[in-house]
Amino acid sequence: MRVLVTGGSGFIGQALTRALTQRGDQVVILSRQPGKVPAITGVVTVDRLQAISGKVDAVVNLAGAPIVDKRWSESRKQLLRASRIDLTRDLVSWMQTRDVPPAVLVSGSAIGYYGSHQDEVLDENAPVAAGFPHELCNAWEQAALAAESASTRVCLVRTGVVLGPGGALTKMLPPYRLGLGGPIGDGQQWMSWIHLDDEVGAILYLLDNPSLRGPFNLTAPEPVTNEEFSQTLGKVLKRPAAFRMPAFVMRLLLGEASELLLEGQRVVPVHLNSAGYAFKYRTLEPALKAVIKT
Repeated sequence: MRVLVTGGSGFIGQALTRALTQRGDQVVILSRQPGKVPAITGVVTVDRLQAISGKVDAVVNLAGAPIVDKRWSESRKQLLRASRIDLTRDLVSWMQTRDVPPAVLVSGSAIGYYGSHQDEVLDENAPVAAGFPHELCNAWEQAALAAESASTRVCLVRTGVVLGPGGALTKMLPPYRLGLGGPIGDGQQWMSWIHLDDEVGAILYLLDNPSLRGPFNLTAPEPVTNEEFSQTLGKVLKRPAAFRMPAFVMRLLLGEASELLLEGQRVVPVHLNSAGYAFKYRTLEPALKAVIKT
């Protein structure tokens, strides 16, 4: 296939691009900063959709500014909306003008769609919550669904915490290696995680199976609490993990954005399991060992 990837310079996008090229697909990356995209043989990078010529068989939309690294000022919220919703609308409009539209759009979203439901197990049929991050995910998904037609199917990937070299785990490791890691707040909030290999594997699976469409939770089958995650990471590193980060400190640092770290979701991949995807990492400890070994 010839696949257009937005967000190809990001953590997931780079891994997906490598996987696509390794299996023989051609990749076009859309990036506003082409110079920052790592050079990969057989990959073309463009800075605008109008520069793409020739047939595109599939689109993977992963673009979006980081959501937990800064406070959500009004200007930051506008950037988060523009980098997700506006870009997706532009992408769908471009797809609809093609002589032969792409057969599939796999478009990013996040499990933040659901909001906090304490211990309730959430599948893809759970409703969207009220509040900025949840409504952002919903609007992002609605923009992507506008591409649905007789020619194009749309898959929405609601991604959890992705574990891999270079992702969120990399930022966690330094304090844990020093024995200063531990739970955030009371540690009872759920963490729905997925290994990078399964994140990429699931996206490829959705690209390759023409019967699949709609929302898919990209999370491992066995979510854990933040307490369990911390203890397991400490065990893998052979370090204590008892240094608890008070919730008020996270609120001071991140304001409204701290919600995504202090209130978790217990999300399970019902649609992905039903579709027959075989997870490489179903439980946390082997996933952490695989990442830390690399």
